[in-house]
This record gives sequence, structure tokens and C-alpha cells, in this order.
Amino acid sequence: MAKTKNKVRNIGVPGIEPPEETCEDSRCPFHGNLPVRGRVVEGIVQSTKMHRTISYEMNYLSLVKKYSRFERRRSQKLAHLPPCIDVKAGDIVTVAECRPLSKNVSSVVIASRPSETATEE
Repeated sequence: MAKTKNKVRNIGVPGIEPPEETCEDSRCPFHGNLPVRGRVVEGIVQSTKMHRTISYEMNYLSLVKKYSRFERRRSQKLAHLPPCIDVKAGDIVTVAECRPLSKNVSSVVIASRPSETATEE
């Protein structure tokens, strides 16, 4: 039998290209059957020690009404990491919301790029 090429799905997020690698993960938005929806955010990878899961940090601004000023805040969240996307700590990842995959994971990594500080060194 001839090997069939793994189909790559269009996930509907503009500016996001599918990775060159292929994978057999059913929870991959490009090669599996996981639909993405809702928010698309960027964050910095903090840890990749979990199995197919990363911890990333989101920085955002929050309005303090009393002073009519903004303050910087950050939060750590978890996201599913498909095997076709190569990520290490310090990289900048684009994460899309999806259905709940576990108790704490409701998003999936759709793209990554090396951080600016890592490339300057």
C-alpha cells in the first residue's frame, strides 16, 4: 500500500501557516480534528516539562478606574502543544482557544517563533 499524505486543515486564523512537520495527534488543529475558536493570544513559554502541554505567560494591561490609569499584569496559563510544533522555554507562542481538553487546558499552540532576546545573544 502506498503511503497517503497527511491532510493539513485550514484553521481559519489569518496569518498562521501550518507547520512543515506532520503529526498523528488527534488534538492538533492542523493534522487532527480539534477546532479553534474565540481568542487568539501571544505569550512567552515558561515551561515545556509536561507531556504535550506548555505553561505560558500572558502580559496585559488592566484599567484602574480610580486613577484612570493602566497597570501591567501577567498570568500563567496552560496550552496543549502538538508534536508538529517545536517549542522551547523563552519562545513566543501564538495560542488559540479551543474546547476544554482537561481541567486546566482550554487552548492550543498554533505557531511559535524564537524570542527576540534569544536571537540577539
